[in-house]
Amino acid sequence: MEDIDAIVIGSGIGGLVTATQLAAKGAKVLVLERYLIPGGSAGYFERQGYRFDVGASMIFGLGQNGTTNLLTRALAAVNVSQNAIADPVQIHYHLPQGLDLKVDRVYEKFLQNLIAHFPHEEKGIRRFYDECQKVFKCLNSMDLLSLEEPRYLLRVFFQRPLACLGLVKYLPQNAGDFARRYIKDSELLKFIDMECYCWSVVPSDMTPMINAGMVFSDRHYGGVNYPKGGVGQIAQKLVEGLEKAGGKIQYQARVTKILTEKGKAVGVQLANGKVYRGKRIVSNATRWDTFEQLLPAEEMPLNEKNWQQNYQKSPSFLSLHIGVKESVLPAGTECHHILLEGWEKMTAAEGTIFVSIPTLLDPDLAPSGYHIIHAFTPHWIDDWQELSPSEYEAKKEEAAGRIIDRLEKIFPGLDAGLDYLEVGTPRTHRRFLGRQDGTYGPIPRRKLRGLLKMPFNRTAIPGLYCVGDSTFPGQGLNAVAFSGFACAHRIAVDLGF
Repeated sequence: MEDIDAIVIGSGIGGLVTATQLAAKGAKVLVLERYLIPGGSAGYFERQGYRFDVGASMIFGLGQNGTTNLLTRALAAVNVSQNAIADPVQIHYHLPQGLDLKVDRVYEKFLQNLIAHFPHEEKGIRRFYDECQKVFKCLNSMDLLSLEEPRYLLRVFFQRPLACLGLVKYLPQNAGDFARRYIKDSELLKFIDMECYCWSVVPSDMTPMINAGMVFSDRHYGGVNYPKGGVGQIAQKLVEGLEKAGGKIQYQARVTKILTEKGKAVGVQLANGKVYRGKRIVSNATRWDTFEQLLPAEEMPLNEKNWQQNYQKSPSFLSLHIGVKESVLPAGTECHHILLEGWEKMTAAEGTIFVSIPTLLDPDLAPSGYHIIHAFTPHWIDDWQELSPSEYEAKKEEAAGRIIDRLEKIFPGLDAGLDYLEVGTPRTHRRFLGRQDGTYGPIPRRKLRGLLKMPFNRTAIPGLYCVGDSTFPGQGLNAVAFSGFACAHRIAVDLGF
């Protein structure tokens, strides 16, 4: 490609949304992906007739209404679409002290389910979740583009002044601040912590209210919708749309260096030595990989050093990809579950177990008569280093046994019904996703003021932008899609499109 407008490093959802948005505006875009297929942690792999999602199967952003269904909007921008299957229950919680609760898609039904466990806190429950609804309504009333672009901010303010003022109010606050304002019951506050932890990987005190408002409300608005054919279809469709719009993607193209001239990013170099030059460079790698691996670590800009003082790498995961006989799952089993036996273990390695059973929504992902169970739990890479091959395999087998034993409480007969089992560790995530330590994104080192410390897409290096979960507004497929919309908008303005 001659005169490349934007080179995107990595084909995670954030990178692909950036690329497709720019291509739709007429920019010449090249995406460079180190692996064989697109998607990153939103990718897939196939084994013995099973199609497994690499990451979570709980997908926001594939609804049809409002402005917050960003995956639907991203696909439509390049004239492609994705069939999705509505999930009637976001999560079935199996928590300490017998707190067994389903988060129903219908808002009032969910509230009634929660109030039944905490009838003395009915007023507080309604006030907290209604506050989240206010955040969502502000977000859902405006186009979500780059907050770094003054003309956009001015336009949105004049179009939606009350919504903008509402978001400014919530921007420096965390969900825990509001939860404790309205709720006193310690058990219920722990439940709110879990509500946040299950997607932000931190308790409510460190979860920005903007993000909480989005998730806690969109599950009752656009809802959780599973893409037909698996989560990997979203990335595949975005690539299809990218190529239709004139953009290109190159696989097995591992970028090892971002090239700079006179302090400005001007291109990239691949592992095979090939060089591509572009007017703008976009890194969909983590900020750690971007500023410590792709650029000289000793030349890291001061604001990146400051960012690392505020944020640290979230844990990676131990993942069990399981094929199981359908007889193991009782009638009425929901797609998504969270299991925790003791509140004190919530953030510990192997404390919380997340479970997805996507074949309950799309049976075609597994052979007839079988289901997929994807179980994953936080783990740190330090626990998996310096092991011989035999020690590594033994450690994986022992860890998988512990997880399966715990899952038997929800799904009796799971072990006996196993047809296939593959175990992934933080080392697996690091190897295939190219993310430092296999991390799934940044988490605050301490309580911060909401999203105020989260960086936007532009960096201190002219011509270089970041996109994905280490930019505003953070983790989750819909959040990184937001980051992609914002990044493409900022670049389009900078290039004069």
